[in-house]
This record gives sequence, structure tokens and C-alpha cells, in this order.
Amino acid sequence: MRKLLVLALVGLVAQLIDGSLGMAYGLTSSTLLLVVGVAPAAASASVHLAEIGTTLAAGVAHWRFGNVDWRVVTRIALPGAIGAFAGATLLSSISTESAAPWMAAILFTLGAYLLVRFARPLRTGRVGGRLRGRFLGPLGLVAGFVDATGGGGWGPVATPALLVSGRLEPRKVIGSVDTAEFVVAGAASVGFLIGLGTEGFLLPTVVALLIGGLIAAPLAAWLVRIVPAQLLGAAVGGVIVLTNARTLIRSAELGGPLRPTLYVLLAAGWLTALVFAVRALRRTRRARATAATATVTATAAGAVLPVLPESVSVITGAADGSAPADLSVAGTPGGR
Repeated sequence: MRKLLVLALVGLVAQLIDGSLGMAYGLTSSTLLLVVGVAPAAASASVHLAEIGTTLAAGVAHWRFGNVDWRVVTRIALPGAIGAFAGATLLSSISTESAAPWMAAILFTLGAYLLVRFARPLRTGRVGGRLRGRFLGPLGLVAGFVDATGGGGWGPVATPALLVSGRLEPRKVIGSVDTAEFVVAGAASVGFLIGLGTEGFLLPTVVALLIGGLIAAPLAAWLVRIVPAQLLGAAVGGVIVLTNARTLIRSAELGGPLRPTLYVLLAAGWLTALVFAVRALRRTRRARATAATATVTATAAGAVLPVLPESVSVITGAADGSAPADLSVAGTPGGR
């Protein structure tokens, strides 16, 4: 019972992180399951089976709030399912000894990516246009394969790629990726079922992760309003890096003074990323405050200037009393 409560807590924490960042449920759950001694294939299989329930709930919620672009979902879900099935089959066919460092290396790389991504200001610009199928197909295939073989990675691979493209609103990127993940998680589960059989799924673990995830789903909406995504992403990335570095160092049989030196360097890198994340967050908040002040000033000027003499209007803005160019083009940045 104590172990099940711990696993439920793992699912709760993972869903809180995923709900706040739009990614990292699989990364966090798989990393913590590996720490408590679960075999890599069983960890990935159990996480993906639990994700069928959590992603279904998330997809329905995103659909109801209008956060889903069904064109993107249909073009990324099927390739993602193919990649996930292939990745699950591959992971099921190799031994635990071989799978552990492979899975740890993928998780370590994705954790390092989170560190780098959230140490820099988050892009919020939007550009029009449509995402082409020749971009979405390969992206889904790669993201699905990495997700199944690494125990997570669908969000960290697919979400940033779609955000960087600038052709879809951030909320629709997250909503579409989460909705498509339901299909990916189902395909991965089928692959693990064929490769491992029913004994490959740790059903008590699945139920515990699912319960924790469902409890955390509404809490995540509250958490995202309190904890900045910039800091949370950097913090989670560091935990994933340090945890999986332990497995990689053991697999490489590194000993002596080299092992603590590596841990110190990784911890220093994590601290540096947190410092940069704080600086980026402060810059973003200052920019938003400046833009908000400029908007208020421009609005007030527009309300007052029409009744002022023409000479004053020319000084403060255009002859018709409109706001100065440097104020009229200022805008408030979007969300995270």
C-alpha cells in the first residue's frame, strides 16, 4: 500500500508538471519509476497505459475550450502512432541491461533540452500560415519513436517544434499535441502488449499513476497561475538530468574522483540554468509591465488629445490626436 501511495504521488507530480508546461508527464513518471527499480520496458509500458486515461481527459478538456486544431491532430497522430509502436517493439526486444542506459540517455538528453529551452526567454510571437503535412508527418514519427523508447518525449519533441514554426497559437499547439498523444499512447501500449505480453504491464502501478494524474489535472490549472513555467521547466529539467546521469555513470563504470566531479559539474549547470531562467523571467515581466504602461498611456492620450489644440496634438502625436508611433505599436506579449 505504501508503494502504491508513492506511485500515486508520482503520477500526481508528473501531471502537475505536464499541466503547467504542456509536456514532461512521461519524462517525469518514467524517471521516477526507474529510480524505484522498475525495469525500463515495464516503466514505459505502464506509463503509456496510464497516459491513455490522462491524455483522453486532457484532450476532451482542450477540445471543450477550443484549443485543438484537428487538421494538425490528424496529420501528426498517425505517424506518431507508427513511431510509438515501432519504439515499443524495439524496447521490448532488448534486455533490461541494454535498455537501462539507452532509456537513461534519451531521458538525460531531453532533460538537458528542457534546461536549455527554459533558461532562455520563451517565444510567444505568432505568425500566420498553415503547417504542411510533410513537416507534421516526420515530426510525429520521430516524436512517437522517442516517446516509446525513452518512456517519454512526445511533448518535449513535438511541442517546441510546433511553437518554433510560429504557425499555430501556443494554446492550440499544446491542445493539439495533448489530444494526439491519446492515439500515440494507445499505439505504444499495443506494441508493448505484443512485445511483453500482459505481464509487461504493472497494473497496480498503472492504476496508481492514473489516479494521481486525474487528481492533479484540476490542480495543474491552479499551479500554472502561481509557478512560472520558466522556473518550473528549468527545475524539472535539472532533476531529470541528475537522476538519469546516475544510471549513465553506473553503466560506464566510472569511479574514483571522476564521479563526484561529474555530479558537481551537472549541479553547477543546473544552477546556472536556474539563474538564467530567473533573469529571463524578470526581463519578460519588465517588458510586459512597460508594454502595459505604454498601452494605458496611449489609450489615455487618445481619449484626451482630440480636444487639445492642434499644436499640442502635433507634439504628442499625429495632427489628428492619435498616439505617437512608439506607443501605438507597443503591444502586450502573449502568454507563456
